[in-house]
Amino acid sequence: MGTNQKFKGRKKLNLKVKREFQSWMLRRVFVVVGISALVAACILYFYARAEMVGSFFEAHVKIRRVSELLLPVIAAGSAVSLVAGGLLALFLPQKIAGPIYRFEQELKKVASGDLTTRFTLRNEDTLQDFAADMSQTIESLRHTVDQAKQSLDALEAALNDNRVEDAKKLAADARKVLARLKTEKDT
Repeated sequence: MGTNQKFKGRKKLNLKVKREFQSWMLRRVFVVVGISALVAACILYFYARAEMVGSFFEAHVKIRRVSELLLPVIAAGSAVSLVAGGLLALFLPQKIAGPIYRFEQELKKVASGDLTTRFTLRNEDTLQDFAADMSQTIESLRHTVDQAKQSLDALEAALNDNRVEDAKKLAADARKVLARLKTEKDT
C-alpha cells in the first residue's frame, strides 16, 4: 500500500487534529489579516477625505469629498480581504498540523521500542525534509542497536565456549558501539 493510498480517505478540513495548535494559528492569522485590512482601509479613507475644489470632471453630480465615492470600494475591498484571509487562515494550519500529528504517532512507536518506523507524509504535505531527517535518525539508531546486538551475541557465544580473552575483546567492542549513544545529559 503506497503512502498516497494510505491517507486517501482523509477529510480536507479536520479541525480535531491538533486542535490547540490549529486554533492558535487561526487566531494569529485572523488577527493579522484583520489588522492589515483595517489599516489599509483607514489609510485609503483618510487619504481620500480631502475636499475637492471643483466638480469631478465637470460631472452633473457634484461630489464634496472623494471619500464619499470611495467608501463602497473600501468596504468591498476590506470584505474581500477578510474573506480571502479567513479562508487562508482556515486551511493553512492543516498543512502543518497534519504532518505534526503523524510525527507524534510515529514517535510513540519509536518510544515503545519500534525502530523500524519510517516517517512518511503525503506528497503535498509540508515538512517533507523533516520527515526524511527523522527517518534517517531512526535508521542510524537502529543500525547502532543492531551492532550492539551482534556484539552481545558474539560475546555470549564466546562465554559459552569459555573463550575468556575473546569475550573481553567482544565486550570492549560492544562498549565502543554503545558509547556512541549518549544517555546522560552533560551538566
